[in-house]
Amino acid sequence: MTEISIDAPTAAVSASLHGAGGTCLVLGHGAGGTRRSPFLVRCAEAIAANGRSVLLYNFPYSEQRRKAPDPPAVLEASVAAVAKAARERADRIVLGGKSMGGRIASQAAAQGVPCDGLVFLGYPLHPPGKPERLRDAHLGHITAPLLFLQGTRDVFARWDLIERVVAGLGERARLVRFDEADHSFAVPRRSGLSAKDVEARLVAETLGWLEARGL
Repeated sequence: MTEISIDAPTAAVSASLHGAGGTCLVLGHGAGGTRRSPFLVRCAEAIAANGRSVLLYNFPYSEQRRKAPDPPAVLEASVAAVAKAARERADRIVLGGKSMGGRIASQAAAQGVPCDGLVFLGYPLHPPGKPERLRDAHLGHITAPLLFLQGTRDVFARWDLIERVVAGLGERARLVRFDEADHSFAVPRRSGLSAKDVEARLVAETLGWLEARGL
């Protein structure tokens, strides 16, 4: 793992590059996290062990230890800056992230930031309890393939709604169902699964999807 600094719109942000390979998976963190979130780091290390690189990065607000996320324009410009840095290190880049990190990556891609695919670790389709406020209008403008990894108990994405949205995107989009998983991919004890089991499947589904697309 290598620590690097990337010039973002308002200030430089830190990032960590895990592994090496022709494809770089660029993952942003959730609204309340940072690039050092254990979940992201574990996923990055597991993917990097399979011949690809993973770039984890902070948004400016998290780099400066502020709680409130930056305005959308700053977040999206940050994704563009990080994507450019990743492109200098790999032939192919796949954008995405956990919750907000994935959503902002998709908004940047919809606005023209080039990428070879997008991976969402829990796409926040709507605010909790407000399914009428869908965050999907921009997804139809993305031409790259999309992978949605979603839990059925995710309060940010009611299952019937995320199913309908992904189906509407056609063959370029794939939805993977994680039964009883919440927005953090935690599952109840009755499922018989451990956090390690769920993370292993997340990694396997991601690697399989990348492999199938030559990424």
